[in-house]
Amino acid sequence: MCTRKCSKCIGVTLLPLAACAIVSNILLYFPNGQVLQLSEITDLVWFFHGILGAGILVILPAIMMLGAGRARCCANRCGMLLSVALAVLGFAGGAYCAVISSLGLIWGPLCDTGDGEYLYPFRNDSLEDNYLFNQTTWSICKEPENIILWNIVLFSILLTTGVIEAILCFIQVISGLTGFICGSCLRRRKTNISGM
Repeated sequence: MCTRKCSKCIGVTLLPLAACAIVSNILLYFPNGQVLQLSEITDLVWFFHGILGAGILVILPAIMMLGAGRARCCANRCGMLLSVALAVLGFAGGAYCAVISSLGLIWGPLCDTGDGEYLYPFRNDSLEDNYLFNQTTWSICKEPENIILWNIVLFSILLTTGVIEAILCFIQVISGLTGFICGSCLRRRKTNISGM
């Protein structure tokens, strides 16, 4: 069983996902395209869940998977073990991004409610009263303009990206362990049987 095609396919898929996560995380620093003071940016953005978690920690295994996909028979068993270790790192990065993004969606953004002071108006809401399910409460945030929609879209992209990356890295862990234990490739041998 050869894991080369699986590794290459996963590596090719992870790279654009990681780029999307990095861009989405960077955009969270500029709500609605505005440049704000550092104290006016939602605190969960500073966890770098898209840049570090779903970005850099996923790019490393993606590059390894692409290398393993190009190598004949997925390199050697040592290479497969390294691929597994990096895939675990990628899984952790994707899961980290998904957790922080979920919190970002549940807790809501930091915004000015009209008195010039930035606060988190939705942080103490229960899940039943959450602002995500009640758009009439969105008008409480006056500045930055459209901050709630901005956060919902970008945190949702990061959540989806993190979950997909974690799943793909988990698949690579299974595939890599299978390649390590069973051998990375069964070579086809042509045997000429004559006289039968």
